[in-house]
Amino acid sequence: MPLQMRLPKRGFKNPNRVAFVPINLARLQAIHEKYQVDTIDLDTLVAQGIVKKTDKVKILGLGELKTKLSVTAHACSATAKAAIEAQGGTVNIV
Repeated sequence: MPLQMRLPKRGFKNPNRVAFVPINLARLQAIHEKYQVDTIDLDTLVAQGIVKKTDKVKILGLGELKTKLSVTAHACSATAKAAIEAQGGTVNIV
């Protein structure tokens, strides 16, 4: 039996996949309380060591946001955007 038939078949790795670093609303609230920042953008997250400079950030809607924040990220879910704007904040997509 040929070698390629004897070896088990494995999954597929998509070369075009975009991997995001997820950040929930609860974590945004914790960042605001810990570092006393009202604007959370990529430079702030990199400076605090939360993400790497080459990472792409996506804001997700898990948790509760209690303050007005201005958030800049690569992507944002609809529930997170609605929660941020309900508190009077803004969401900017890079």
